[in-house]
Amino acid sequence: MIDLSLLQNLSSASVLVVGDVMLDRYYNGDSQRISPEAPVPVVKISKIEDKAGGAANVARNIAHLDGKAGLLGIIGDDSAGTSLQQLLAGEQIHSELVSQQHKPTIAKIRVVSRQQQIVRLDQEETFSAEDAKRLAEHFAAVYQQYDVIVFSDYNKGSLQQITGMITLAKAAGKTVLVDPKQTDLSVYAGADVITPNLGEFRAAGGKTGSVEDMLSSARKLMQDAGLASILLTRSEQGMSLITADEHFHFPAQVLEVSDVTGAGDTVIATLAVMLSAGMSLHDATQLANLAAGIVVGKVGAATVSPEELAAKLNKDLFRQGDFYQTPFDKVLQHIRFARQSGERIVFTNGCFDILHAGHVRYLAQAKALGDRLVVGLNSDASVRRLKGEQRPINTLEDRATVLASLASVDW
Repeated sequence: MIDLSLLQNLSSASVLVVGDVMLDRYYNGDSQRISPEAPVPVVKISKIEDKAGGAANVARNIAHLDGKAGLLGIIGDDSAGTSLQQLLAGEQIHSELVSQQHKPTIAKIRVVSRQQQIVRLDQEETFSAEDAKRLAEHFAAVYQQYDVIVFSDYNKGSLQQITGMITLAKAAGKTVLVDPKQTDLSVYAGADVITPNLGEFRAAGGKTGSVEDMLSSARKLMQDAGLASILLTRSEQGMSLITADEHFHFPAQVLEVSDVTGAGDTVIATLAVMLSAGMSLHDATQLANLAAGIVVGKVGAATVSPEELAAKLNKDLFRQGDFYQTPFDKVLQHIRFARQSGERIVFTNGCFDILHAGHVRYLAQAKALGDRLVVGLNSDASVRRLKGEQRPINTLEDRATVLASLASVDW
């Protein structure tokens, strides 16, 4: 089980993000007619909103998870670069952006109407080798200050010296995560985890015809490129964590998709923060999967808070109905997180030896008084004292199993 106490100490996480920073600009408005000039919708703009994108959005996600976030990237000497710097100044992010005059700041401009993207315009040119060298020099000067290094590669030229930077980080004992875009994965040699989506995985030579194909091709790519593990994000199929010896599948957690913009950024940011806070790779991946499910239910390049993660984890807790096997201190942790998430806790108790319709209605009414229902269950010895030597009919474990199957009972 995930150690929920770690979610209360994420400020200890220390993560440096290096890569392609960009500005996400949203033109929001209403569209009610088609243009007479061409068969396209006319959008009457009512709001213009700027957000940090790419590697900057990864750093933003880390900061919103209460982690210490550093950011290195390249911008142009233009208004988009100025806007991005102003955005980052308002976040808890220590950013050092290399400014150059030859290429524009990467910008993605989206026109949105009624929460639907109408069109996206990209402003970008590949950065020069000299600019990438300057970024690597900045990296060499600051990477020792962080526990985990994230490389956010959008293939825009910022990370032309990524192999050397990974080598430097690994020699210092740092954990290295990469959100890849290159088809030659050997440039990421030494990375602890890479997080490709299905398209990136296939482009690099991965096969997805079956689970067996996926696992065998992933392990071949890992061996050939010198990678420790692959976290494959598979859209509505969830995620698959693949190491040399093990694999784990995590089903998708989202109920309704509003916008997938920045979902990959949230995944690698959550993974980095949890690993830096001391969580295992398996548990960190589980939380990254939960975070992705939360963020795609929002519009735009959104973020996730520790409180949202705790609330989502609580909702998924004990889905298999085995709460009686959970240590009491763990249950108290979950109740505490539920209260911190603003949920109202209801408590009741009883023997519940021979469960009947009256019990079910009573528990449903108790649950209606709040958000969470905690049931205290009398021990076998207690039931015997109250009901007589022939009771209980059902053992404590059996009674707990039956109660756990009721939708009204949380703990």
